[in-house]
Amino acid sequence: MSVHKNPDHVQAMQERKALHTLLAKRQEDLPPRRMKDSYLEVILPLGSQPEIREKYLNVHNSVRFGRILEDLDSLGVLICYTHTKQEAQPRSPLSIVTALVDKINLCKKIIYPDCDIKFTGNVSWVGKTSMEVKMHMLQLHDGDYSPVLDATFVMVARDPENKRPAFVNPLIPESPEEEEIFKQGEFNKTKRIDFSTASLLKMAPTAEERNIVHDIFLNTLDTRTVSFRSRVLPPNSVWMEDAKLKSLQICHPQERNIFNRIFGGFLMRKAFELGWATACSCGGSRPFIVSVDDIMFQRPVEVGSLLLLSAQVCYTEKNYIQVRVHSEVYDADTREHQTTNIFHFTFISEKEVPRVVPKTYGESMLYLDGKRHFTATVKEI
Repeated sequence: MSVHKNPDHVQAMQERKALHTLLAKRQEDLPPRRMKDSYLEVILPLGSQPEIREKYLNVHNSVRFGRILEDLDSLGVLICYTHTKQEAQPRSPLSIVTALVDKINLCKKIIYPDCDIKFTGNVSWVGKTSMEVKMHMLQLHDGDYSPVLDATFVMVARDPENKRPAFVNPLIPESPEEEEIFKQGEFNKTKRIDFSTASLLKMAPTAEERNIVHDIFLNTLDTRTVSFRSRVLPPNSVWMEDAKLKSLQICHPQERNIFNRIFGGFLMRKAFELGWATACSCGGSRPFIVSVDDIMFQRPVEVGSLLLLSAQVCYTEKNYIQVRVHSEVYDADTREHQTTNIFHFTFISEKEVPRVVPKTYGESMLYLDGKRHFTATVKEI
């Protein structure tokens, strides 16, 4: 789709192109950094500055979690720029973008709209061109800040035009505690590779998972007809195909970043809100976010794109609802669809929710994938 380019953005990109000469040729040429060098604290003054509260308020008189996702994304980028800052350079030659939301775990259901929020975070692990960022969110109550959530993001550094990878400053742990944090970053990287390798899009389900799918199939057969095609929905259940919602977003220039692409936090907010609505309609009561994991930013979203979001409840257990949101862009000129993101959200509902039941093989794979994400989440909460 042809998009009119803003002259200010064209000039800004031309200026950024000139920063190529400031890029390091090797990582060894960059000075090492400590974890405390990138540590930042940011206050969101919801309590002390009521005028900003409206932007964060939801209909249940608590804070919109989608807005928090936007803030975490912005903070993660800022922390990485702090880690890579060179005193002699007035402008950074790096383009730092979000590659992955590894995990966000919440320890509180409600985020209050009239109490200050504090975000803290620092770079916790560094590769050649990537950085892991750990962030924490706390909220002020009775004079003390109490934990609300922990988040782990992975950012990548690119050249000034966001076309090729760029080297970042190495990270030097200074204490046994920091050594453990750094090792955890290495472990997280290995775990992500293993999880991707075992993806149901690449490998067959395990023997245990195959038995689960077959049991579901047997439990939905119509005993009167004894036909493979005749299926009956068990009590307190819903067909998976009836537990989904879709939305369309037109990607306006207002939501772009400095690279003239759509801001990742905006994409996360829209996906979360659709996921929440899907969990709400499936569970029949207010859902609360418990965990966000494994959001991979596969490709950037251009200004002017038609963004198609499809949310699917793929697994339920007791009060828990696992929702997968698939994001793709549609090019009206070529009529092609391209996947940009997959989002995974775990919600807990106020009451027990119906069991979601797959009909087709494809839905069964979604069910198993949702179960895997839910099981991994439950181990951590």
